[in-house]
Amino acid sequence: MTKKHTILTAINSKYIHSNLAVYCLRAYAKPYIDEVEIAEYTINQQVDDILMSLYQKHPDILCFSCYIWNIEYIERVIREIHKLLPDVPIWLGGPEVSYDSREVLRRLPQVTGVMKGEGEVTFLEVLDHYHGKRDDLSKIPGLTYRNEDEIVETPWRPVMDLSKVPFVYEHIEDFEHKIIYYESSRGCPFSCSYCLSSIDKCLRFRNLSLVKKELQFFLDHKVPQVKFVDRTFNCRHDHAMEIWRYIKEHDNGITNFHFEVAADVLKDDEIELISDMRPGLIQLEIGVQSTNPETIRAIHRHMDLKKLEHCVNRVHSFRNIHQHLDLIAGLPYEDYDIFHKSFNDVYQMKPDQLQLGFLKVLKGSPIYYDREEFGIVYQDRAPYEVLFTKWISYDDVLRLKRVEDMTERYYNSLQFEASLPFMVSLFETPFDFF
Repeated sequence: MTKKHTILTAINSKYIHSNLAVYCLRAYAKPYIDEVEIAEYTINQQVDDILMSLYQKHPDILCFSCYIWNIEYIERVIREIHKLLPDVPIWLGGPEVSYDSREVLRRLPQVTGVMKGEGEVTFLEVLDHYHGKRDDLSKIPGLTYRNEDEIVETPWRPVMDLSKVPFVYEHIEDFEHKIIYYESSRGCPFSCSYCLSSIDKCLRFRNLSLVKKELQFFLDHKVPQVKFVDRTFNCRHDHAMEIWRYIKEHDNGITNFHFEVAADVLKDDEIELISDMRPGLIQLEIGVQSTNPETIRAIHRHMDLKKLEHCVNRVHSFRNIHQHLDLIAGLPYEDYDIFHKSFNDVYQMKPDQLQLGFLKVLKGSPIYYDREEFGIVYQDRAPYEVLFTKWISYDDVLRLKRVEDMTERYYNSLQFEASLPFMVSLFETPFDFF
């Protein structure tokens, strides 16, 4: 059987990032693991440097992992690398190409096909095809591909058992100076309309015995930080409790664990468990997005704001857990003044970081299909950020951009912790200061 040198290309936004997806694909394709190479770059590199690097690897199959932060860059690379390697099949995968895969193939004639959605099994079966074990791509679920002048689309693949994805960090030395990403669940139980996780309602959890073994590996190797990529880590109480209890009991005094949680569903025993953890053992990211009830309903978000505030304040009182709270500007029913209130509501919760983001209208997300109803006008280019809506003008968006900049400089920089409360006190509200 002729070997096929396959390159999984990941173009990250920063050097310290790693692409968990391509490592999972390679690990799952165990029969071909010696033939699959991961090539990681960043969007800060020159396109020519990446072209030279990919060309000199002499790939037989070339794959790219696509997200909103790298899609434009990847398209530039694809257009040029195809000229240098015209006979090499080019496959794309990732959330940025999964939901409009036909349009991607129409826009990029250089591309052979798209692997839609969850990719481990699909990638393995595509490699089977190129190694002569499968004669027909049309029998592989999860593909949109080019068959001469025709675009063929196969049904979406059923989701897989997350415990069957191999652990990818055995060679932890390869990830020195990089953030370690880890998933103990896939999917999300919530239906937030701006988020692609709302599409897949099939929430799955990795076996806890595996999770504990893998967390111990990180602890033994004194990894500085592990970021859980679970969309809502605490959506299953017993799962969250087991993991938090384990890292508390096996704390090595060094490793920090980052979790994205829904604060309003934190239970009393969860809060009690984390109340006396080592300062810095865990940190929490909490998406508030808006405190306007009409907005929350419109984006199909279920949130008990009073409970959220109560839980955030309780955790804050322990003084041992960094909390990062998020807001999104440009959501339905939220004008400048209503956002003003959302900002002040979150500010008074005293988060360690307050991130002010702007709505991204992601292809395939429910809000993408509701964009005309809400009068949402957004940029055609990635990351598809809102320009204006029925409720907020572009002038007001620009004002909020300045508020975001000042919040980053004065609040999130932590350089004005003594003077900031005094300066804010001179204004009617914190938002007015920023």
